[in-house]
Amino acid sequence: MKILDILSNKQTISFEFFPPRREEGIPDVVDKMKMLSDYAPDFISVTYGAGGSTQNFTEELSRIAKADLNLEVMSHITCVGQTSTEIDLVLNRLKNNNIDNIIGLRGDPPKGSNKFVPTDGGFQYASQLINHINNHFDFCVAAAAYPESHTESINPKSDIEHLKEKVDMGVDFLITQLFFDNNYYYDFVERARAAGIHIPIIPALLPILNASQIRRFTTLCGASIPTDLNSLLTQMEDNDDQVIQLGIDYATQQAENLLSNKVPGIHFYVLNKNYSVQKILKNLNLVPH
Repeated sequence: MKILDILSNKQTISFEFFPPRREEGIPDVVDKMKMLSDYAPDFISVTYGAGGSTQNFTEELSRIAKADLNLEVMSHITCVGQTSTEIDLVLNRLKNNNIDNIIGLRGDPPKGSNKFVPTDGGFQYASQLINHINNHFDFCVAAAAYPESHTESINPKSDIEHLKEKVDMGVDFLITQLFFDNNYYYDFVERARAAGIHIPIIPALLPILNASQIRRFTTLCGASIPTDLNSLLTQMEDNDDQVIQLGIDYATQQAENLLSNKVPGIHFYVLNKNYSVQKILKNLNLVPH
């Protein structure tokens, strides 16, 4: 089923997993998927590893989630390290495994570089990848959105203009980067609507698991940590249990506010660790089936 059809009927709950670095780690990720499948997510997503390095594992996890766990799957695909022909091979395999949903991303520059260099015969921008997918395949296609602007954007206005280019290539819905101040999301949606972007924009939340980790993540993706939250993290940073509970409480408050304001759904970045997400779902009165 296409996720856009699900979004037309309800507020969705969805989870994002990432593939392991080695094949022997696949069963553990599948176990995590099984545990969260009890909460009847509307879909899950499976990312690429750094630089597309675990592409085969992304495909395998997508196949297992769809065929064995009966989950609706959105598989990630990026421009990194692939020609258009190689991308077509991946998309055909996904289609043959009954995957109906793709999120098309440019991908990150190689480690140690600030500049993305496209593969010869590949794509430089997510908009080109998305246009190619829509011209040759019948997937429901998502794209990424950045409430606090992409790290490479000149300014917020330019960021929205580039997003509009992607949307015009046939994007069906958007999923945001993480954020910790819901006002960034609401402001972003307002600016997107003013620019003529009227597709669903699903907010994504990341429950904090570790103080240094979340500071690293936010630096990489251009998100900010509110002053009050950062102060609490500083007080607790040597106690991971306290930080995890703070992350649960904070993400619960974010989700409650977002859901009450009729957002299309909530996408949780699970980081292959279920505990916090399960506690948040319980706080939201979403119980296992």
